[in-house]
Amino acid sequence: MANKKFKIKKGDQVMIIAGDDKGKTAQVLKVLTKQDAVIVEGCKIVKKAVKPSEENKDGGFQDKEMPIHISNVKKVEA
Repeated sequence: MANKKFKIKKGDQVMIIAGDDKGKTAQVLKVLTKQDAVIVEGCKIVKKAVKPSEENKDGGFQDKEMPIHISNVKKVEA
C-alpha cells in the first residue's frame, strides 16, 4: 500500500472550516496519515482524566488536543 501524501505538513498555518472551532487559525502539530487527520494547536480540546503517577502526584484532569479530519482544515498562506 502506497504512502498517502497531503498538501498540509507539520508547522503549516491552517484554518478550521468545519466543526466547533470553525474559523480559528492555528499551527499543525502533527499529521496522522493512517487516520487522514491532523492535530491542530489549541483546537478540539477535550479534558482527559489522569491517574496519579510519579510525575503527577495528584492526578486529575488534563487538556488534550484531539485529531481533526484533514477535509475540515484548509491551508492559509502566510
